Amino acid sequence: MNRYPLWKNLIIVISLFFGLLYTLPNFFGESPAIQISPLRATATTVNPELIKKVEAILHKANISTNGMIVEGSSIKVRFAETDIQIKAKDLLQAELGNDYIVALNLIPNSPDWLSSIGALPMYLGLDLRGGVHFMLQVDMVGALTKALDRYSADIRSSLREQKISFSGIERERGQLTIKFRDEPSRAKGETELKRIYPDLELRTTNMDRNFLLIATIKPDAHVRMQTAALQQNITTLRNRVNELGVAEPIIQQAGTDRIIVQLPGVQDTAKAKDILGRTATLEVRLVDDESDIDAALRGQVPIGTEFFTERGGSPLLVKKQVLLTGDRITDAQPGFDNDNQPAVHVSLDSNGARIFKDLTRNNVGKRMAILLVEKNLSEVITAPVIREEIGGGRVQISGRMSTIEARDVALLLRAGALAAPMEIIEERTVGPSLGAENIARGFNSNLFGFLAVAIFIMIYYRVFGVISVIALGANLLLLIALLSILQATLTLPGMAAIALTLGMAIDANVLINERIRDELRGGTSPHLAISAGYERAFGTILDSNITTLIAGLALFSFGSGPIKGFAVVLCLGIMTSIFSAVLVSRSLVNFLYGNQRKLENISIGTVWKSVITTKRSGKNVKTKNSEITNPLKDN
Repeated sequence: MNRYPLWKNLIIVISLFFGLLYTLPNFFGESPAIQISPLRATATTVNPELIKKVEAILHKANISTNGMIVEGSSIKVRFAETDIQIKAKDLLQAELGNDYIVALNLIPNSPDWLSSIGALPMYLGLDLRGGVHFMLQVDMVGALTKALDRYSADIRSSLREQKISFSGIERERGQLTIKFRDEPSRAKGETELKRIYPDLELRTTNMDRNFLLIATIKPDAHVRMQTAALQQNITTLRNRVNELGVAEPIIQQAGTDRIIVQLPGVQDTAKAKDILGRTATLEVRLVDDESDIDAALRGQVPIGTEFFTERGGSPLLVKKQVLLTGDRITDAQPGFDNDNQPAVHVSLDSNGARIFKDLTRNNVGKRMAILLVEKNLSEVITAPVIREEIGGGRVQISGRMSTIEARDVALLLRAGALAAPMEIIEERTVGPSLGAENIARGFNSNLFGFLAVAIFIMIYYRVFGVISVIALGANLLLLIALLSILQATLTLPGMAAIALTLGMAIDANVLINERIRDELRGGTSPHLAISAGYERAFGTILDSNITTLIAGLALFSFGSGPIKGFAVVLCLGIMTSIFSAVLVSRSLVNFLYGNQRKLENISIGTVWKSVITTKRSGKNVKTKNSEITNPLKDN
């Protein structure tokens, strides 16, 4: 009667086996390591010579390692202590030079045979592992300005291609003003621009004998542009984090204009802040050599230009019109120019190459300013004279920069241009010691909660209580295994969800045990009581867990950050608790009692009979409570 078929037992055994297998990596901990990655993003494999060079450098300095791992294009070297790790990092950075990124990191101590089958530990969040937390705010006004600059260049090109005469384009107060000399030209230009740029709202006006066409971005297009700018910035930040060699980062949107960046396990916080906090992009403009520079020095800057000081100290006027931006960059690598000075070699996409070719062809003999825009501040890196047409999409940037600066600028440009400027408005650092303390507290809270529940259940339900505790342990095992397989990030709210899951899981066993007791009180034989108890309690267990699952899915859908992490653990715990409370515990009960054909009693604690009131000779007679410690025999 109380037996499972072989296939069902095999499913339970295999599930528990793989649960144990994929839970094991979480018990080996982490060790300090150094990650060495090539600066060139196109590299996909590690050069064997690099491995030998790293080994030789560490051996010469008498620095011992605990192993070396090759993953893709990077090398990870494990060390026993943090002090050795930092010493090795400084040494390798000095010896390998600027061609490689050497970053501090933490890597799991799992054996190779576990890693080979994909058994990896859970990722630990910032509050458990330590690291850095940034909140960055996107400048949406800057995004609008950049969009208008792009429209300005595109409209200029479109009008020239259609051979429509116009006298100039100016950007001011969130709109573009296009000047025409006569009404027919303006009408023709308005027709063409409406056809080419549907996201622009156009209106006409006249001023000082000029026929003006005012272009503004439509509200719905503005919303799409802001969303796209935020998503592009998130993608760019991910690329920069990858360049830093940081594993399992958390980069997510917060509100309409903010981005949260969490880098768990990062020890080199200053470098992380420097790279993420910098918002470098590139702009190419023309130098205005015709205006009076002396007047500009006195504060009289002509309309349509900006005053800058070149790195050599020379003042110059630069036109506001942006001819080319960093959006067109496909690759950027540090190197040296013809004079053996540090430089950045930039590759442009096809459109960028075409724009740059036209720019240099039409402005031979003029000066071209290359600006690095960083944190809303523009700096002229170099302003060379255009000697000839430059094609091929290759641009060289040089101008009094160090090799380290050339490397960092190349990294920022290669990682992608930001669609809008950003600034760090919040920064938090969680030390590894605090993370370890949080882990210890979270682990102890779950352990003590588990032990308290286990002791009470075993005392109250005897053998069935022991079975319930074993099922509860199987639930915890399967939950940790699932989190490890999914490579979920465990945080303090996640540990709280584990504790909540344990409490909910034992509720299911309590429902089953009490249902069995009810059957015994009704005079049912032990075998039938066990079978009826599991079958009739299942509906209640399913209903209660489905309602909790709906709440968990709502938290996951509408929550963010820690709330979403809590919801993930809760939803997974609901599924594992149903499996363990119903199938695992039932299989143990079947194993213990299923082979006994003549089952006389089961150990499920004290079964109390209800008070019975009878009427005898006109009087109410109340029988006393009676307890049955060894319930009914089989009929």
